[in-house]
Amino acid sequence: MLEYINDPNDIKQIQPEDYKLLAKDIRRFLLRNVSRTGGHLASNLGIVELTMALHLVLDFPKDQLIFDVGHQSYVHKILTGRKNGFENLRQFHGMSGFPKRKESDCDAFHSGHSSMSLSAALGMVTARDINHTDETIVAVIGDGALSGGMAYEALNNMARLRKEKKNLIIILNDNKMSIAENVGGMSAYLNKVRTRKEYVEFKGNVEQSLLRIPGIGKELTTILKKSKDSIKQLFVPGMYFEDMGITYIGPIDGHNVPLMVDTLNRAKQLDEPIIIHVVTKKGKGYRPAEQNPAKFHGISPFSLKTGEVLKKSDNPSNTAVFSDTLIKEAKKDKKIVAVTAAMPDGTGLGKFKNHFPDRFFDVGIAEQHAVTFCAGMASRGLKPVFAVYSTFLQRGFDQILHDVAIGNYPVIFGLDRSGLVGADGETHQGIFDIPYLSIIPNMTVMAPINGRELSEMLKHTLHHAKGPTAIKYSRGEASSLYEDQFEELHYGKGQILKEGKEAVIIAVGNIFEEADKAEKILKEEYEIGLVNPRYIKPFDQELIMKLSQTYDKIMIAEEGVLNGGFGMMVNEFLSEHDYKGEVRCLGIDDQFVEHGSVSELRRMLKIDGESIADSIRQWMKE
Repeated sequence: MLEYINDPNDIKQIQPEDYKLLAKDIRRFLLRNVSRTGGHLASNLGIVELTMALHLVLDFPKDQLIFDVGHQSYVHKILTGRKNGFENLRQFHGMSGFPKRKESDCDAFHSGHSSMSLSAALGMVTARDINHTDETIVAVIGDGALSGGMAYEALNNMARLRKEKKNLIIILNDNKMSIAENVGGMSAYLNKVRTRKEYVEFKGNVEQSLLRIPGIGKELTTILKKSKDSIKQLFVPGMYFEDMGITYIGPIDGHNVPLMVDTLNRAKQLDEPIIIHVVTKKGKGYRPAEQNPAKFHGISPFSLKTGEVLKKSDNPSNTAVFSDTLIKEAKKDKKIVAVTAAMPDGTGLGKFKNHFPDRFFDVGIAEQHAVTFCAGMASRGLKPVFAVYSTFLQRGFDQILHDVAIGNYPVIFGLDRSGLVGADGETHQGIFDIPYLSIIPNMTVMAPINGRELSEMLKHTLHHAKGPTAIKYSRGEASSLYEDQFEELHYGKGQILKEGKEAVIIAVGNIFEEADKAEKILKEEYEIGLVNPRYIKPFDQELIMKLSQTYDKIMIAEEGVLNGGFGMMVNEFLSEHDYKGEVRCLGIDDQFVEHGSVSELRRMLKIDGESIADSIRQWMKE
């Protein structure tokens, strides 16, 4: 059936009796391609019929469809004529795994982080009114994203649409999952709605049944209308969305295309905000993904037959090193607690939960709350560790500054996926953490170059932290580089790992491996020193002064943005102390970095070993 889908709106030529066949073909297509390239699979398998229904009802690119987070937009891309792009999905210069305005006019809004769709949709509705246009605007938000506070801010503001008689359709895609299993009050509330079958069967006929009673007049009809509301309150405690001024429809079967098409068409006719509660199954159509949707949320290339990832390393990841160290220390110290924002597996804290369920807290997709929650615990003597992706901690910046740093509470931030992360692209690259954390007073920022140093930094911080501390580490395998030269940690002190003559490279964290490659490439030409700063803030000023007295050329390399980065801080310090030599900073210019493998992106950005060596070689000749 996919042969007939080559352009936006082609699905409208498919006959209703063929919808199931098309859905089957789409799932087969997704499995074949994602098993080869890797990507977000389970969420896209679960949203096939829902996306089909939306495309049968909407007119692209006129109508606007916003996907919260956006990792579940693969089916939308197929139905808007981009199926050939799946050959290079999430690969360098290939198709993005997220909605992208510059990729297609049918992508209404770029996205990559959670809980943003309702705010964007409300803004589009306002623009529609001011521009006097008539497009339909739909936001698809998962039940997991409703654990994020931004969604509630939008819902609170959205209530005015009913008074203004403006249409906005919200699809609540309820699959009981975000990445891991959902937690919190909203999840429990939706579960009640989902399981109240008597309400679902009864609510549509309440008014009609009551009106059949003989002798009912106008006044009694009004009473019975109120009775209907009372019955709703009885069967669905709170009627949360209705009480906020948003008409609620559902729950309905998210895998029934005709039912959803009919529901969507009716919703388009109403001059008010509508929320359609759609129940879907994450991973539907592929048994391994149905049984373990968290594993198949975002997965590397895998065997279709077994569901197992094709390439597995026997070496521990940085995430595993962090998690294992935390567990060992927590066995000795009952004050250590661990917090995640809906990422227990991605951050390695799932293992911590197994050992210490009473000291593990998954707060849902709510990074802002997580930060201040940790501050509250730290204020009462606990040792909270918030393991979070670098790009997601950005969302809690104000809370770090206001709620943690001002009080100087010893909250530990495990910044997973710091630096380039590869295939997820602009929204997920952890390249801004040094600038946004280093400007905060009382904050300590550390960057290990290998697994042993990561472990020792965590242990040292758990025992000696006087205030907020971030330890930033990269995605993937933990390096063993220079582990045999490990020296005991001292606060704010770096380490010279190799003496040189002509120049020295100060390399931050995971980019140290590339600096080491550059040193080896230049070995026969120049003697290049290598320095591991360890501490980004405060950095080792005594060490920097020593290097300035030894070298005429100092290169600073980091896998982050140069603007506000470590190199800028060190360069400013050297300038203030009248350093007469030359300083060059290698990093990422003022830009967002596209998707691709980390090695490809480093080459593009000229921060790989070969490029660093070329820069030094050219520098020496100047």
